[in-house]
Amino acid sequence: MASARTRIVRGAWCIVGVLAVALGGVGIIVPGLPTTVFFIIAAWAFSKSSPRLEAWVLGLPRIGPMVHDHRNGLGMPRRAKFLATAMIVLFAGASAWLVDSSVLRSAILATGAIGIAYITLRVPSKERVLAERAA
Repeated sequence: MASARTRIVRGAWCIVGVLAVALGGVGIIVPGLPTTVFFIIAAWAFSKSSPRLEAWVLGLPRIGPMVHDHRNGLGMPRRAKFLATAMIVLFAGASAWLVDSSVLRSAILATGAIGIAYITLRVPSKERVLAERAA
């Protein structure tokens, strides 16, 4: 009975990982949709379900190093933080401009502001973390 439950749980984590990879893949194509975050979630879910798929995510040429950096507590490179903030401003601003409802406009702008605050205040820059570790 325990092995059946284990297989179900591992299967559920694998499904979460596959969905995260799918969303991350869409994020590669669709501007404004995050990519790395979904691959970080996928690697985490695969670590609970499939070491082979986890290794695949970690081995992706452009994504794998960013997932490794996140796991090592290195945060984001300054350039990536700048680009993420710029994309939030661009897409939240355009979305707010396109909607007619002032309530929806306020919600969009507030969500964008929260995202910018999180990236700016909570996510360390890779360069700063490496400098602190070297000191």
